[in-house]
Amino acid sequence: MNKLIYFILIFILKWNGLNAQSICFNPMFVGSKLVLNKKYFMANSTDSIQIETLKFYISNMEFYKNEQLIYKEKNSFHLIDAADSSTFNLPINFLSKTFFNQIKFNIGIDSITNYGGAMGGDLDPTKGMYWTWQNGYINFKIEGKSNLSIAKNKEFVFHLGGYQNSFSTLQTIQLPIQNSEVISINMAIDKWINEIDLDKQNHIMSPSKEAVFLSNKLSTIFSVSK
Repeated sequence: MNKLIYFILIFILKWNGLNAQSICFNPMFVGSKLVLNKKYFMANSTDSIQIETLKFYISNMEFYKNEQLIYKEKNSFHLIDAADSSTFNLPINFLSKTFFNQIKFNIGIDSITNYGGAMGGDLDPTKGMYWTWQNGYINFKIEGKSNLSIAKNKEFVFHLGGYQNSFSTLQTIQLPIQNSEVISINMAIDKWINEIDLDKQNHIMSPSKEAVFLSNKLSTIFSVSK
């Protein structure tokens, strides 16, 4: 049903002279699209890992032509959930013949929105991405198992968030793109995992310096498919 609504929306927008384009986010692992609960082996290693949960916020999407802002999405908050592939595709509605060659967006929720408290839509607390009014939203959530983890049942849990002072974890990503009807952005989740010593660190569930460090690493895992 979600796909049917999506294609109806595309048709209506084009009929009214708008150019409906789509941004597709692709969580990847060792060069292929991430499959939840699949056992992967890290490169040149016998270390295994399974990703059971992956959720994150894309917000404040902006489009530029040679550094000049030409379009900014209103109410720009999108929850990407690896368990629901329909959330990967974000339709963006431009005026027809709009040209752009850069995209900018945030990973996470900005401080102004966090200060506003829990909201609806993709920001609804029932989505499992909200802590409390004091700590705000979880920007990036990943859970799974690895033979390296010393935690119970070999689990690891990383809920990265925080918006106040030195614990701010919001990340801004800017990428060059080619004008096309579908812009495909890959996320190398394995590259991010490689930044963590799972035999030493396997649990973050509140704002902290460690959460800031790992959030900073998220900015390095995005690339545009050619």
